[in-house]
Amino acid sequence: MVPSDATAQGSVPTVEPLPAFSDNYIWLLHRGADAWVVDPGDDAPVRHALQRRGLRLQGILLTHHHADHVGGVAALRAATGCRVVGPAGEPLPEPVEPVAEGDTIEALGQRWRVLEVPGHTAGHIAYVNDAPPEGPRWLFCGDTLFSGGCGRLFEGTPAQMLASLDRLAALPDETQVCCAHEYTLSNLRFARAVEPDNPDLAGYTRACDARRAAGEPTLPSTIATERRINPFLRSREPTVRHAVQQQDPAARSDVEVFAALRRWKDGFR
Repeated sequence: MVPSDATAQGSVPTVEPLPAFSDNYIWLLHRGADAWVVDPGDDAPVRHALQRRGLRLQGILLTHHHADHVGGVAALRAATGCRVVGPAGEPLPEPVEPVAEGDTIEALGQRWRVLEVPGHTAGHIAYVNDAPPEGPRWLFCGDTLFSGGCGRLFEGTPAQMLASLDRLAALPDETQVCCAHEYTLSNLRFARAVEPDNPDLAGYTRACDARRAAGEPTLPSTIATERRINPFLRSREPTVRHAVQQQDPAARSDVEVFAALRRWKDGFR
C-alpha cells in the first residue's frame, strides 16, 4: 500500500482492495475526499467503504464485461452520478465512456494509460499510471494477470494472451500488480508443480501463506516478483518448457508451449 507519510500528505492516492463475493477484489483508490473504484462487481462493499471513510465516488474503471466485475455499476452510478469508463470493445452497462489502446484518463491527480490485453475476454483492458510524479506505479489488470497465474481463455486465443502477458511483463519492476481475485495460493500450488526447484517461488509461497494465515491479502504483487515466480510469464524459460513438454511433447513453439501450459493449469487439481 501507499506509505503512511505519502497518504498523510494526500499527494498520491491510497489504493486498497475491498473483498467481494468469495474471492474478488474491488480496488478502491482515494485521495482527499475523492474516490474511484476498479471492477465493482458488487455495490455493497463500495458503499460501505465510501461511507466509512467519508468519500465521494467520482468514477469507475472497468477492465472487462464479466458480471463479477460490472454487477455493481448501475447501482453505484444511480447513487452517485459517477463517471464510468470501460473497454470500447465489450458489452457493458451503459452509459460508459469507451476507451481503447493508448487512451488516458485523468483521475485523482494521476494519468492512467489504457492497455489492450485480450485473452481472458476479447476486449479486456488494463490501466497503468505511467511515470507518476510521485508514489507507486499501479497496474489494474482485471483477470489477465494473477499473482502466480493468468486468466482462463474464455474468448481470446493463446497467442493473444501470451502477447498480453508479454506487454505486462515489460512494465517496470516496481509496478504494483492489482489483480481482481485472491487466487494466489492455488496458483502457486500449480507453479510449484511446474517449477519445483525455483527458490524464488518457494520463498514467495511461504510469504503468501503467512499473509493469508494472518487474514491479509496477498496482493498487490509486483511485476518483478511475477517475472520470477509466475509460470505464465516464464513459459519461455527452459525449466518451464521442459515441464510442459513432459505433459505435451508436441508443444514446440512459444505459443504451443503457452497453450499447453494453460491447458495443464485448467485441469490441475
